Amino acid sequence: MAYANHRNQINVSGLPNQELSDLRAVNPLPPPTFVPGPPLGVIYVNPYFGRVVPQLVPVIPPLRFALNPAVVVRMEVERSMSLLQLMENEGLVPSPEEEIKRQYVIDNLKQIVMEWIKRIAYQRHLPRNYIRAASATILTYGSYGLGVHNSESDIDGLCVGPYFATMAEDFFIVLRNMLASRPEVSDIHCVKDAKVPLMRFKFDGISVDLPYAQLNVISVPDNVDILNPFFLSNIDETSWKSLSGVRANRSILQLVPNLEIFQSMLRCVKLWAKRRGVYGNLLGFLGGVHLAILAAFVCQRHPNASLGALISIFFKTFAFWHWPTPVVLQDGITQAVLPAEMRYLMPIQLPCSPYEYCHSNITQSTFSRIRREFLRGNALTMDLLRPDFDWNTLFVPFPYSKKYTQFVKICLLASNQGELADWVGWVKSRFRCLLVKLEEVEGFCDPNPTEFVDVDVAEPNIVLYWGLQPGRSEFVDIDSVEEDFMKSITNGYQAPPGKMALSIVQASQLPKSAAEFDGGGRTKGTKACWRIPDFNQQGAPVYSKHLPRDLVGYLATSGNVEYYNVGN
Repeated sequence: MAYANHRNQINVSGLPNQELSDLRAVNPLPPPTFVPGPPLGVIYVNPYFGRVVPQLVPVIPPLRFALNPAVVVRMEVERSMSLLQLMENEGLVPSPEEEIKRQYVIDNLKQIVMEWIKRIAYQRHLPRNYIRAASATILTYGSYGLGVHNSESDIDGLCVGPYFATMAEDFFIVLRNMLASRPEVSDIHCVKDAKVPLMRFKFDGISVDLPYAQLNVISVPDNVDILNPFFLSNIDETSWKSLSGVRANRSILQLVPNLEIFQSMLRCVKLWAKRRGVYGNLLGFLGGVHLAILAAFVCQRHPNASLGALISIFFKTFAFWHWPTPVVLQDGITQAVLPAEMRYLMPIQLPCSPYEYCHSNITQSTFSRIRREFLRGNALTMDLLRPDFDWNTLFVPFPYSKKYTQFVKICLLASNQGELADWVGWVKSRFRCLLVKLEEVEGFCDPNPTEFVDVDVAEPNIVLYWGLQPGRSEFVDIDSVEEDFMKSITNGYQAPPGKMALSIVQASQLPKSAAEFDGGGRTKGTKACWRIPDFNQQGAPVYSKHLPRDLVGYLATSGNVEYYNVGN
């Protein structure tokens, strides 16, 4: 809270020592003019003075006042510490016991692949010195490789083997059988038709995704430098794709100025993306590698910023980014922008490959959702020094059942859990086709990443609910959409396909568990704030009609935003 006393000084309530700043000394501008304030209940958020409820509202930009730099630093440290505490409370930081368990899994997998590669070398009747020298290893990437995993995270590991170990026979048959024979391994599945073929299984209860890359060498050491061009010569396209995740991780870790700050920032950004429903590449949103590069991009440009400041800068940077201008990390190499990759709505360049971009399934609908969430994040974090600032407002779950009145219900079924896992993985890899088709007939579709189970259906199933454009009274021929998509997903599927059913449901028909995903509307303890406005079809901002006309004009010209409940 801030107010002026009879000496034209400002008292900033909530700041240490109640420091005073003289308005005449710190603000040479002429006195502001005032108009009647907003109606009762509408709160004006002054980004410099904190949250106030004034009788008069200025129609010029808010007055800036000088704060003691030491106070600012201390408040930024406090904000960063409170964010770290929030992450710990959310379970985003694994315990030492969990870290030991994951390391145990990795060490055991490395031993298994070493036994495997020796067996393959012997079966190939290679010379004895080749057999002795033969080696393979496991390289981690993804959240575990970046050091931002939590207790629920999978392990993304890459099996890297020498030239004589093939994927079709040696990896998917011999290694698969060796893993299946281990008592620690369960639920093993081979996903051969994916863009990056892999084995998926659980080791001691921890889920592991394990693709394979074949290098043109006799031995792959445990400390192989995967960024060295020597190891990348004459490899096949599948191996190149499998290696891209590891190479991107290694490059990012080398390019960020402060690894610990980057890891904390990325944990926060991933939590935000998941809570707000904009996480998941298969559904057209941002994947882990996208968020890692965006976070590293901000860290590179602000190497001395605190964690809290980096989060604020992150949202400010990408809320107003001029897409499709690519996001490119600086690594000292002059990088060209390929016109072919500009088809992506949000192009993000892989740091290890100057001429490659992160694969993206982003469509017009998901692009709009991501941008709105960036804008919301910016509005909520633009003033970290506000006395009543609360990080929890940033992570309020997106209220699907309140935002949308109609949903596409997608139900995927199979005869058993094993077949269902393969079927769901296959259909998800082609979800972009369904999303584009729904956009064609409906104009907008918001895929909720959360998966549910219909307990009233006897067969094993997975159910998803995708929000449809508000204001549309009827949906156009859902049956034809289902027929077209079913044809596309059954084409090329090696096993007997499962079932899929599309239907339209109202928000009132959502299962209780789906409604609970919203967090019960406005979460207890959240604050009201100002929002970046919605945009009409012509791209013009649409502000709340209950605001005074002069205030609306000021907001439109100053970049300030419309009042709303942060739960939305």
